[in-house]
Amino acid sequence: MNTALAVIFVFLMVIVLHEFGHFIVAKLVGIKVNEFSVGMGPRIFHKKKGETDYSIRALPIGGYVKMEGEDENSSDPRSFNNKTVGSRIAVVAAGAIMNFVLAIIVFAVVAYIVGRPTNVIDKTIENSPAYEAGLKSGDKIVAINDKAINSWDSISEGINSTEEGQEVKISILRNSQKSDYYLKPKVEDGRMIIGIYPAYEKSISYSAKSGFETTGSILKLMFKIPSMIYNKQLTSKDVSGPVGIIYTIGEAAKYGFANVLYIMGFISVNLGFFNLLPIPALDGSRILFLIIEFFRGKPINPEKEGFIHFVGFVALILLMIFVTYSDISRFNLLGR
Repeated sequence: MNTALAVIFVFLMVIVLHEFGHFIVAKLVGIKVNEFSVGMGPRIFHKKKGETDYSIRALPIGGYVKMEGEDENSSDPRSFNNKTVGSRIAVVAAGAIMNFVLAIIVFAVVAYIVGRPTNVIDKTIENSPAYEAGLKSGDKIVAINDKAINSWDSISEGINSTEEGQEVKISILRNSQKSDYYLKPKVEDGRMIIGIYPAYEKSISYSAKSGFETTGSILKLMFKIPSMIYNKQLTSKDVSGPVGIIYTIGEAAKYGFANVLYIMGFISVNLGFFNLLPIPALDGSRILFLIIEFFRGKPINPEKEGFIHFVGFVALILLMIFVTYSDISRFNLLGR
């Protein structure tokens, strides 16, 4: 897949779906949307339909939905500031939620493309323990050391639980006949293997489940970031900005569409999670101010809130400059 096309595809999907989340919920709760923009900076195309101006801007590094009364006072009954706190929180949170929905769908598609490994052998590696023992393509592994097997994961667990030099009993079905084979797994890259590849099958139910599980696993990883930073498992060198993301997408594009989709899902989860953090200028901070407004019974002074968001925006721009410089140095892009 062409790198430029892959980058445009990923950014458009992740950004447009995020902004569409804000847009569609704003419309549902009756807020007037003045502009739906993809990209930042100078406007290169726009078309007004109804009350909303749809535009594309020059820099594909973000986007926004401009709602009536969002950043200024408005007497319009359909303005953002005249809606209930619950409605406004729903609008602000919808972008991140849409990113999670996109990730679930993308990971489900990837799981379906790749398929699910089964307990049927696709092929054996020549001169491996399985090959030497006589296991063949099409054999279905039904037990390891008399413990029932019903998935590839259980095969891996059964083999890896074996001590080095210990013999393993592999029970298989071949042409509806059950047979037992005895072999000794060998150590490779720190794990026990017998030298087989699984056959794969496509399943919609498995793919859907995988979409939720993969998204959940990445979210769990996000919550571990503070402790990883504290334990120095994660440093500034592991953080990527737009340049690093573009480079990663380009590398993934070399290995096919499924890899690009996986990177898209990963980026989408990261964007959704990061946006919900209570950092000034991000959606999470706006939600925090709305929650405070709910308990106070009145909003915080718009000028004070605006100043806090401005400071946060400047800090994010400085962080982006830093990580961009780090990305350029790490990938040696100027030396190419």
